Amino acid sequence: MESAGKEGPAGAPGDRASKKDKERSKRQSRRRWRKIKAKALQLIHNMDLRTMTQSLVTLAEDNMAFFSSQGPGETARRLSSVFAGVREQALGLEPALGRLLGVAHLFDLDAETPANGYRSLVHTARCCMAHLLHKSRYVASNRRSIFFRTSHNLAELEAYLAALTQLRALTYYAQRLLATNRPGGLFFEGDEGLTTDFLREYVTLHKGCFYGRCLGFQFTPAIRPFLQTLSIGLVSFGEHYKRNETGLSVAASSLFTGGRFAIDPELRGAEFERITQNLDVHFWKAFWNITEIEVLSSLANMASATVRVSRLLSLPPEAFEMPLTTDPKLTVTIPPPLAHMGPAPVLVRLISYDLREGQDSEELSSLVKSEGPRTLELWPRPQQAPRSRYLVVHIHGGGFVAQTSKSHEPYLKTWAQELGVPILSIDYSLAPEAPFPRALEECFYAYCWAIKNCALLGSTGERICLAGDSAGGNLCFTVSLRAAAYGVRVPDGIMAAYPATMLQPTASPSRLLSLMDPLLPLSVLSKCVSAYAGGETEEPSNSDQKALGMMGLVQRDTALLFRDLRLGASSWLNSFLELSGRKSPRDSVPIAESMRRSVSEAALDQPEDPQGTDSLKNLTLHDLSLKSSSETSGTSELSLSAETLGPSKSSDVNFLLRCEDTSEEAEAQDELSPEDRGRGIRATFPKGFRPRRSSQGPTQMPIYSSPIAKNPFMSPLLAPESMLQTLPPVHIVACALDPMLDDSVMFARRLRSLGKPVTLRVVEDLPHGFLSLAALCRETRQAAALCVERIRLVLTPPGTTAPAAAV
Repeated sequence: MESAGKEGPAGAPGDRASKKDKERSKRQSRRRWRKIKAKALQLIHNMDLRTMTQSLVTLAEDNMAFFSSQGPGETARRLSSVFAGVREQALGLEPALGRLLGVAHLFDLDAETPANGYRSLVHTARCCMAHLLHKSRYVASNRRSIFFRTSHNLAELEAYLAALTQLRALTYYAQRLLATNRPGGLFFEGDEGLTTDFLREYVTLHKGCFYGRCLGFQFTPAIRPFLQTLSIGLVSFGEHYKRNETGLSVAASSLFTGGRFAIDPELRGAEFERITQNLDVHFWKAFWNITEIEVLSSLANMASATVRVSRLLSLPPEAFEMPLTTDPKLTVTIPPPLAHMGPAPVLVRLISYDLREGQDSEELSSLVKSEGPRTLELWPRPQQAPRSRYLVVHIHGGGFVAQTSKSHEPYLKTWAQELGVPILSIDYSLAPEAPFPRALEECFYAYCWAIKNCALLGSTGERICLAGDSAGGNLCFTVSLRAAAYGVRVPDGIMAAYPATMLQPTASPSRLLSLMDPLLPLSVLSKCVSAYAGGETEEPSNSDQKALGMMGLVQRDTALLFRDLRLGASSWLNSFLELSGRKSPRDSVPIAESMRRSVSEAALDQPEDPQGTDSLKNLTLHDLSLKSSSETSGTSELSLSAETLGPSKSSDVNFLLRCEDTSEEAEAQDELSPEDRGRGIRATFPKGFRPRRSSQGPTQMPIYSSPIAKNPFMSPLLAPESMLQTLPPVHIVACALDPMLDDSVMFARRLRSLGKPVTLRVVEDLPHGFLSLAALCRETRQAAALCVERIRLVLTPPGTTAPAAAV
C-alpha cells in the first residue's frame, strides 16, 4: 500500500498539491522581487540629484563600453546608442534641475507646504532618472546571463530615454517661465501673443512615449495597473468612436477588447497621443461617462458603503425668498437658473447613511425623480435618527463637461458613513450644451434651496460645508462668492480637492506636466475650458484628422453642434458683456431689484472706461488687483456693483505677491543668472539639444483668450480682493503631480495674503481625480480620508464635538 504522502497518478491529490506549492512559490518569488525593486527605487530616491546623476552616468558609460565591444550586431549597436543617449541627457538635465531647485522654495505657500509646479517637475524628472538607474544596474548585473531578455530591456531603455529627453525639454520651458514671470508668480505673464506662441510650441512636443511603457511612472505603483487598463480602454473606445459607435455599452466593452493595444505599448502610446490631440470634447464626455453605465456603477456601489438613503431629487424652477445675513427681516429673491436653456429643474442627489427625520416626508417624496431600479433605495426603518446639526453640499468634478453625482456616489456614501451627516450632491447641467454660467446658476440655486429646506434633508443646518473636486472645487468657490454678493448665508467652510481656479489658457510649471498626464492632457483641458466658456472651437478639416478615421457623419454633426453653440454663445456674450440698454439709472434702481439680477452680469456690467473699452474684459494677470476699501466704502453691501469691480490701475497692489514679498523678489532675482534673466520667452534650447516632436500633425487644441475666462465667477483666482474677502475658511487638498497644482498654490497664496483662513495639503504620487479612485489602494484611501478630515474641520467649530461616524 502506498503511503499517503507518496505522489499518485496525474490528477491525484498529491499532484494537485505539488502544483499549488509551485504556484505559491512563484507568487512568493514575485512578491520578493517587487519588494527588492521597491527598496532599490526608494534608496535611489533618497540620493541627492548630483549623486544620482553621477551614478547613472557611470553605469551608462560602463554598459555603453560593454555593448560597443560586442561586435557589429544591430541590437548591440542600439544598446550602446541608448546608453550614450542616457549619459548625454542626464548630464544636460542635472544643471537645469539644480537651477529650478535653487528657487523653488520662493513659490511655496509656506515652509510647511513645500509644493509647486517647479518642485513637481524636478520630482518627475528624478523619478524617470531613478527608473533608468535601476534598469541600468539590472543590465550591468545580468547582461552576460543567458536569461537576459535583450529585446525587452532595449525597449524599456529606449522608452525611458525618450521620456527623459522630453522632460529635459520641459525643464527648459520651466526656465523660460522663471525668466519671464515675476518672482512668486507661477502663471505665465507674457502678453497674449507670447502666450499663444509658447503654447503652440509646447503642444508640438512628442507625447506618445509617456503613454506606452512609461505610462504613469511618476505615480505610486498601485495606480499603474489601473492607468494601463484605462489607456487600453481609451484607445479601444477611440476606434468605436471613429465608427460613430458611442453607446455606453460599447464604451464598457472597449475596456476589455483592446488586446493588440495591451501587448504593444508603442502602438498604444501613439494611438493615445493621436486621440488626445484630435478628438473633440464629445468623445471625452462619452468616455468619462463610462462609469455611469449600470454594470460598472453597480459594481462600484457593491464595493462602497451601504446607505439608507440615496434619492435623486428634481427641484422645480421656482423663485423663492431668502433672508439677508445683515438683516434677516429683509429678503432677497433667488431666481431659478435661466442662462442659455431657460427655466428647468435642477437635479440633486440626497445621500444619508441613516434615515433621518424629514427624509421620508411627503414633501420630499414629491420631488423624487425615478431612476429605474434605483428608485427604491430608501429603506424603511421602524425608527428615524434625529436631524443632524450638519449638512454637506457637494459639487462633482468632470471638467464641466462630464459625469454626475452617480459617478461620485461610491466615495460620497463613504463620506456619509464616516461623517454621519446628510450629503446633497448637485447634478448641474454640462457644457458644451450648457456653457457658463448655467452650471454656476444651478449650483447656487440648489445651494440656496438646501439652506432653506435643510429640515427636509435631515439636517438643522447649523453648520454647512461646501465640498467639491476639480471643476466642482471651482464651483464651490464661485457659489460662495455669489452667495456673498447676494447677501445670503455663505457656507461655514469650503473643502476643495485639486480645484481649477484659473481657466485662462496660460502656462505654469505644473501645467507643463500635462504633456505626460494620462488623465489631464493639455489639449483635453483646453477643449473642456473652451466648451465651458462657450467659445469657438476649430472645426476638424485637415487631412491629419481624416487619417485618424473620423467618420463624415461625426464631423458633420460636431460641426453643426458647434455652429449652433457659436451662434448662441455669440448672442449671449453680447448681452453678458455689453451694457444693458434697458437698465435704469443707477440712482433709481432699488436694492431688491439689483439683487434679482444675475450677479455674474452685475460683476461685468460696468461703465466704459475713458478709452471706451470694457475694463474687466481686458483685465490680465498684470492689471487685475486690489480695489482699495476707501473707493468702495459707499457701495451697498447687498449688491456687487460696478464700483466694486472698478477699473484697475497699474499702480495697484499686485495680487501675485504679498506686500512682504519684496525681499523674496530680490532673492529670486539674485538666484537667477544674468543669462536666465535675459533669455526670456524667445530662448531656444541649448545648442545640440532637440526634443522629439509629435508626428501626429497639428493639434486640434483651441488656443485663444476668452474674455469670459477672466470673469472672477469663472476663474476665481482673478477675483479682486474685495470679493475674496467674503470667502469662508478654505481647505484645499491638492496633488503634487497634478497639472492643476499651481491653481491651488496661487489661490492659497492669495487668500493667505489677505489674512483669510486657508489650509493647503498636498498629497504625493497620486493623480488628479484620486477621490474617484479612493477604493483602489492604500494611498488613495489615505488621501480621501484627508478630505474627510478637512470637511470635519469645517463642521466642527472651536469648542464643539466633531460629528461622529455612523456605525
